[in-house]
Formats: sequence, C-alpha cells, structure tokens
Amino acid sequence: MTKVAFTNRRLNHLIYVIRENPVTLLAFSLFTLIILLALVGPSIAPHDPIKTNATNALEPPSLSYLFGTDHLGRDVFSRVIVATRLDLGIAFSAVAISFCVGCALGGAAGFWGGWTNRVIGRISDAIMAFPLFVLAMGIVAALGNAIENIIYATAIINLPFYIRVSRAETSIRRNIGYVDAARLSGSGNLRILFTQILPNILPPLMVQVSLNMGWAILNAAGLSFIGLGVRPPNAEWGIMVAEGSNYIISGEWWLVIFPGAALMLAVFCFNLLGDGLRDIVDPLRRT
Repeated sequence: MTKVAFTNRRLNHLIYVIRENPVTLLAFSLFTLIILLALVGPSIAPHDPIKTNATNALEPPSLSYLFGTDHLGRDVFSRVIVATRLDLGIAFSAVAISFCVGCALGGAAGFWGGWTNRVIGRISDAIMAFPLFVLAMGIVAALGNAIENIIYATAIINLPFYIRVSRAETSIRRNIGYVDAARLSGSGNLRILFTQILPNILPPLMVQVSLNMGWAILNAAGLSFIGLGVRPPNAEWGIMVAEGSNYIISGEWWLVIFPGAALMLAVFCFNLLGDGLRDIVDPLRRT
C-alpha cells in the first residue's frame, strides 16, 4: 500500500467515524473551536485582557464589552478567550507527560511481570492512596505555584490511570498470536512492546486521555480558585470564577457565568471526545 493510499484510507476512516455518530461530530466541532481559540485567541481579543480601567468597572454585557467587565474594568470576553490557551496548554502538557510515562511503566509491568510489576504497582497504589486533588495541592504548595509545577502535579495524579489500564491490557496481550509471531521473527522484547502491544492497547487509553483532559482542566482551575494555581493578573478560568464569586450577591452575575460556561464546555467536549478517539485508533474499526 502506498503512502498516499494509506493516508486516504485513514482520512476516510476519520470521516466515517465522525459522520456515523452525531455526538462525535459535536465533540470534534467543539474541540476544533477550542483549539482555534487557543491558537488565535490573543490575536482576536478585542481588548487587552490585563489592562485595567476603573471608569469601566463592573459594566454589564454590552456591544462594547460582550461579557461585561470585572471589578478592575478588564474585558471579561477578552480574558475568557485568552485563558483558553493557558488552560489548554496546562492540560495538554500534563496529560502528555502522564500518558507517556504511565504507558511505559504500565506496559513494562504487564509485559515482564515479577518484581517490575510489584514495584510499579506499589508506586501507583501510593499515589492513589491520597485524595488526588489534595495531593496536587500538596505538590504545588511544596514546589510553588508556578505553571510548570501545576503541570507536574496534574501529571502525577493522573499517572495511576494509565499505569493500570496499560498494565492490564498488556498482560492480556503479551502471549497473543501476533506477539508470538513477532518473537519468532527475531524481534526483541522492547520492539515487541512498542510496535506490537502498545499500538493495540491505544483504544482504551484514548478514552482515558479524553477524560483526563477534562479532569486536568478542572484540576488547574480548582488550584487557581483556591489560590494555589496560576497567579493574577494572568487570565485563567479558575481565577476569573474565584474573583467573580465575590460579586454574585451584588448582582454582577457575568463575572462567574461566562468563565464558568467556558470551563464547562471544555470539560463537556473532552468527555464526549473519548468514544470518537477510541473508534479512530481502534484497529478493528479500520478493517
């Protein structure tokens, strides 16, 4: 099969999966919108997201300020758009780290077993022994609330999910027919693990990636809400909700509603995306 034919086949499969399930189409549409806002959001924001203007403080939504202004006169619409890049960047980075490390550790534990399985299993159990958000709070409080520390903390609390899924799936497939065939053809253990087993355990892992993206965004927003996450004046959904919560009683509802709605839509999108990603990477669905 030529490279062009292979690419066309993958593209046709992607289009088929999206058209087959309207929910998947909705999820991918939201995902595309979120990615576009993350990429071009700072360029299309109508106002400077951190510039204050006391004369425009707490203005309700209008044509000039679509989502109103906050207590410092900053445009809420611009801050919601700009915050997309930061929140998505934290979530993508954290999930990428936990996915790569967790799959490698879980795959090794499931493939070799023995003491490797016991050591990696105990590491996973030790992380899961703590309430995950509390553990993230402790890590960030100990290391400092820099963005990179938020990423590391989020990655650490997500590690057990990938370790457990990849360990279970690998232990099932390590003696399956195509693995034995690869072993008989002279492939080493590492090559078998990374070229035969891991590609075939991607479908359940893709569902986990999608769910973890939503959890990572919520975790970052939650840390910022309690003061352990991104520091002001940076635009971040959790900070915006925390600052706006002080003004709900006085009637400035837009300070919480709009960043909260952006946070909800992002998590909703990634929760719906899991099934579609599973179908796209599942080898059985491509046959």
